[in-house]
Formats: sequence, C-alpha cells, structure tokens
Amino acid sequence: MWRRTTAAAAVLGALAVVPPGAAAQTPINVSYQPALYWALPFYIATEKGWWKDVGLAPSFSVFPAGAPQVAAAQAKSWDVGGTGSVPATLGAARSGLLTIGITNDESKANVLMVRGDKFEAIKENPQSMKGQRILLTTNSTGDYAVRNCLRKYGVAFGDVQFVNLGQAQIISAITSNNGELAGVWAPNNYTLEEKAGAKTLCTGADAGAIVPGALVVRADYAKENPKNVAAFLAVYLRSWSWAKANPKEAREMTKKFYAQGGVEISDNAIEREFAERPVFLLDEQLRILDRSKGTSEVDGWLGRIGTFMVEVGTLPRAPDVKAFISDEYIKLVASDPKLRAFATEFDKKIN
Repeated sequence: MWRRTTAAAAVLGALAVVPPGAAAQTPINVSYQPALYWALPFYIATEKGWWKDVGLAPSFSVFPAGAPQVAAAQAKSWDVGGTGSVPATLGAARSGLLTIGITNDESKANVLMVRGDKFEAIKENPQSMKGQRILLTTNSTGDYAVRNCLRKYGVAFGDVQFVNLGQAQIISAITSNNGELAGVWAPNNYTLEEKAGAKTLCTGADAGAIVPGALVVRADYAKENPKNVAAFLAVYLRSWSWAKANPKEAREMTKKFYAQGGVEISDNAIEREFAERPVFLLDEQLRILDRSKGTSEVDGWLGRIGTFMVEVGTLPRAPDVKAFISDEYIKLVASDPKLRAFATEFDKKIN
C-alpha cells in the first residue's frame, strides 16, 4: 500500500510501507520529494515488492524541496534518499552527506519560464528582465539553472530580485498573474505551460549547466550499514532498468505516482519526462563515478555546483568533491554477484 499522511510543517508527509515478511527485513528510512521523475523508482520498487528481495523494509519521508530535506538529515530522521544536486552539495557542507550515485540528468527539466503574455518581449530582449522579480526556490536545482540562464543573457544577479517561494506557491502566483518570471523544475513547468500558458525561456542545458539529481546517504549510516546502502542502490537501479524495459507500464505507473503526490500530468508531459531526462544504470553509474583519470564526471558536475554556491553566498567554501562523492557503494553492487544480477536483470530486455 502506498499512502500519504501529513507530518510536520517542513515535511509534506511520510510513507509507511511494510512488505510481506517484513519481520525478517532490515528497516531503512528513505527520503525523497513527491511527484518527481527521479523518485519514481521508489514507487515502482514498492509496488513490485522488490525491497524485501534485498532484505530491506523501507519507510519513506517526503519533503517539499531539498533544503528542508537536508536539514532533516542533520537530525538523523532519514538514512538514504534522493535529492537535487544543489541540496546534496549543501548537505555535504553542513552535515557530511554523501553522494553515492546519480538519479538522472535533469538539465532540461530545470527551467526559467515566462508568463505567456510576456514571453515574446523578453525573448526578443532578455535584458528587459533587469529590475524584475524572479520567483524561485532558493538553494535548489531550479535556482542553479535560473542563475546560469541569467549569465547566458548577460544579466547580473543584482539586476533582478529573487523571491524565494515553494514550487506550489510559484505556480499559484504565475497562474493568477502575480508574477512573470519563474524558476521551476519538472513537472511544475508542464503545469505552468498547460494552466498558465507560460513558456520556457531557458533550461539548464541551454545555459551549459549540467544539473544532475543525487542519490545520498548520511555518512554515519553508510559507515555502519554499507550492505544496506548497496542494497538500496540495487533496488533503485533495478527499478530504472525495469522502467526502460517496460515503457508502457512504466508510464502508467508514473501517472499514478504523480497523482498520489497531488500532481495531475498529461500523457504528453510524461513522454517528455522519459525523453528529456537520461538515467544511469549500473555500468553507467560506474562510468560517471570513475576516478581512474583523476576526477570523475560527477566530480565535475557537483564541483561546479559547489563553486556556484560559494559565488551566491550560500556556502563560505565549496566542499571537497572527493570527500563527499563516493563510488564505494555502487562498486559494492557491482562486485556482489547477487546484487549485480538483481540490479541488472532487465538490462538485456531494453531495446
């Protein structure tokens, strides 16, 4: 059963899942944000009953955005999870959070949008954004994408006013004509397109910013429970592999998952999610985390995000990528014959 209940103000809800035979399973608390593409594997795995196959009994903590999610990690209210790369970097600096994998490349899904009636004017003259308000969620991947877009257009951060709002508040403001410019992430951009006629001016990809999502774990939990962390990764990777091998059913499950998170999404928007957001299976995770040449691709991606967070004043210094990005646990999956087989069972069925 997949159900949602209200928790604290900073936490949207908590999911309690007890799979068959849970008495023999190891509890693990998984955190994520609702109705987001990269969180779909948690839903798939729960619906398919795969957690128990690796000896885990998950409970789920749900957060409206990455900043409160990271803050909750300091209180040890969750063990592992997924989040944006900006909050993952923030968590590394403030609470020793480790990044142990990448959920997806969401560079095209973090965007700067303009209300429909103002789009053409701003598109023709991006400098006209100067002096205007931009509604966004600070310390998020949306924030990172927006600021890179401003750089692309030669608009200084001090030339605009950033207004920190939750994503739902941003949607409400734009649809009621109380804002013109917004930084959002999918599926909120689809909602603004369909309900407010808003249009995308620039994506992270347009601005040359790689925006990955991160699989994370508390460092103390990882040290004490490496096998649980590897099992968690195996479940996540298996779910993406299954989704790639079963596209029709995966899309149907996506619609249900988003609806349970309070988001109604069109079939066209779902197709865009799958088309525009690359995910990484086991061998691809090993490749992008590989440091055999000194630094990995992931080091570069999150290193640039750390630099950005220093530039905007969020952090006094960027955390060392080699200290908080770890390939140890993905290698545990690869080196364990049972976990590797479990994580990659559907790979050969992918067209």
